[in-house]
Amino acid sequence: MTWTDPTCPVARTLDLVGDRWTLLIIRDAMDNARSFTDFQQRTGVARNILTDRLRRLVDHGILKRETAISGRRQVYVLTDAGRDLFTVIVAMRQWGERHAFADGEAHSVLVDESGNPLACLRPTDGHGHQVDVDSTEVIRNS
Repeated sequence: MTWTDPTCPVARTLDLVGDRWTLLIIRDAMDNARSFTDFQQRTGVARNILTDRLRRLVDHGILKRETAISGRRQVYVLTDAGRDLFTVIVAMRQWGERHAFADGEAHSVLVDESGNPLACLRPTDGHGHQVDVDSTEVIRNS
């Protein structure tokens, strides 16, 4: 599947990671899932779909396959490109915490090494000032 605007970084990114299972696999890789079984148990995705998504993530350089320490099986590890998606996953998580749960409804929380919830992500300009949809624009290259 490809999106309509080939010059748009959002569309290109969605081509690579824009389906539900792919994002959940990336989320779980960031939470130390490594084996096919880890991903299958955590997501509940059908084996054939998981096989396809893992293959695509490896083909696109988001995950890489390595031999496990035991030497008996292959594991999946985030590449630098995969690790770069951390901010995307955090932004989606924080949006979900604000908009996808009823007030007081229980949900998981992402915390730092000290056990503190992360600060809310806010984009900034080159001078460190917060920006939003009203203070930015997309410049399209032709």
